[in-house]
Amino acid sequence: MTPDQDLRAAAVHYLRQWEVRDYATMRSLCTDTATVWHNDGSGDQPIDENMELLRRLAEDVGTLRYDIVRQFQHGDEVLQQQVLHLTTTDGSRSEVHAAMYFRFDDGLIDRIEEYFHVVPVNESMPSPGSPDQR
Repeated sequence: MTPDQDLRAAAVHYLRQWEVRDYATMRSLCTDTATVWHNDGSGDQPIDENMELLRRLAEDVGTLRYDIVRQFQHGDEVLQQQVLHLTTTDGSRSEVHAAMYFRFDDGLIDRIEEYFHVVPVNESMPSPGSPDQR
């Protein structure tokens, strides 16, 4: 495996650990000073605060699965497009379409940025031209 493949695999490995709720392994893949940013306007978040947020989010989730659509790497940075498929404990489903950026420092994740949009799966979308679209 090349160093480029190692970093791309590390980014995916981090996400796979959330699928199985292994927060200790997720945390071990990050530097002590790692930060996370989301496009929700809340600013940077320390990695430990983000781990707690992920734990709370997972409380209402029955299953979650990532599909990695594509990845790009330049040096110590990985950018990937992905879809997170979620089923909550009440049976509702949604997809989180996202672009996620990882910056690595000495093989560990030092920064994560996630640009996302949540799409409910169970709700039907109005057809084009319907009154709901006007």
